[in-house]
Parts: sequence; C-alpha cells; structure tokens
Amino acid sequence: MSDATPSGSSRKYDPEGDHAFPDERLNRVLEFVTEDREITTYLEAQNVNPVNRKGYNDHGKKHIEIVRNRALTLYDLLKRGGVEFNGAADQGLEEADEAVIIALAATLHDIGHVVHRDAHPYYSIPLASDVLDRVLDEFYETEEVVRVKGEVLHAILCHHTAETPLTTEAGVIRVADGLDMEYGRSRLPYERGGRGINTISSQAIESVTLQDGDDRPVLVEIEMRNAAGVYQVDNLLKEKLHESRLEDDVRIVALNTGGDSDQLVERIEL
Repeated sequence: MSDATPSGSSRKYDPEGDHAFPDERLNRVLEFVTEDREITTYLEAQNVNPVNRKGYNDHGKKHIEIVRNRALTLYDLLKRGGVEFNGAADQGLEEADEAVIIALAATLHDIGHVVHRDAHPYYSIPLASDVLDRVLDEFYETEEVVRVKGEVLHAILCHHTAETPLTTEAGVIRVADGLDMEYGRSRLPYERGGRGINTISSQAIESVTLQDGDDRPVLVEIEMRNAAGVYQVDNLLKEKLHESRLEDDVRIVALNTGGDSDQLVERIEL
C-alpha cells in the first residue's frame, strides 16, 4: 500500500477488505473538519508567520493535507503489521477513536503558527482545545469529549521533538510531520528567493512513498535528486523518528537518484 490517496480526500476504509478496524466515525469526522470554515481559515492563516514573515517551508493547508494522509497511511500499515495503539485504549475509548485522534491531531497540530513560529506547538494547545470542544461535541458525549480531546492535544504537543510521545498515536503524528519533505513543500519560499538549508534540502527530495515492509510493518522510501536531501533525512526526519515509539516499526531508506557518477551519497538507511 502507498500513500497515493489524493491529498484532500477523506480516507474511505473498506471493512470487508484489508482494513478490519471501524471507519465510519473517522469518515464523518474528516468530512466535518475539511468543510469547517474556522478550521480551513486557520490552515490558511497559520502559513503567514512561517512562510511570509520567516521564509520557512509551507506549514499551511497543503502541509496539513499531506501530514494527515501520511499519518493515516502509517496507521493503516502499523495496524496491519500488528502494532498496538495505546492512546485510545488507555482512556477506555473504542478502536475507532484511534484514527479519529490521529486525523484531528494532524489537522490541528500547526495552528499555533498564527501566534508565532517559535514555540508554536505550545500555542497550538489552547487554540486547538477551543476548536476541539466544538468539533468533538458533534460526535461524542461529554466524558468521551474530554478523553479524546486529551489524546489529540497530547499528540499535537509531541509533534515537537522536545516532548516525548507517550502514545503510539502521538508517535504517528510526530513521524508523519517529518515525512512531508518533497520539493513542493519549499515552493513558496524558494520562488521568493529563500535559500536556507530547509528550502534547499526540500528541493532535493523527489518523492516519499510508504508501503508494507519486509522485516518491519512500514517501509518509507525517499528518492533524492542530489545529496542536499541528506539534511532532510539524516537531521530532520531522524530527529522525528527518535523516541517516537515507532523506531522498531518503521524502516526508512533514502536513495540518491540524481544519476551523477560522482554523487556523494547513493543510499542512506535509518
């Protein structure tokens, strides 16, 4: 399985197919959040500080779509590989709530950027909390709202590498955030003249593919145009994978496909 699902689409799981876990609740939540005016405005507004004012890579709507799809793809592959998720379970919630927690955390993890790029995960917590009170009330009773909300906020906080994920759901968000690294991520700052290491290294990443692994549940294959992509893989993504709770479940292989006989890097494996 790859992450070929179109970026903006809801994930439609087939309970009669490879996916035995419930999906109806997730699909209803996804439909709600992708059409919600407040959330969509946040996803646009949160890009102003990092891109327009700081010259960083995209942190807006497209980034969120990619992270959410890759987080749900990771979830698919890990579940199929027998990996246990403890966030919803520890709260006495249902298995169906695991994917809901992941989808909501992926959607709201960067809204703190509307306050400031620096320390944005901590600003995301109160802003996401207000949004979650309204969204979750559409789908859950009061007790469940509190528990789901807590798990979503934990996952949002722990996409920041200074915090340690205590749940598998939070680890998925942390790793998925690092997997948005292709050249399209740096399109806006690059076109405006930005040439920082994040922008240049993103330009070097051709593609990222998630699929079933042989010796681990998940294989992530990254194709690089040139050695500049090493920074994305060996610095940023490596840091995200570290202490994510998924180190033993995800294998990451990066290949330099630039075709230069004198290329500095041919293959990196984390």
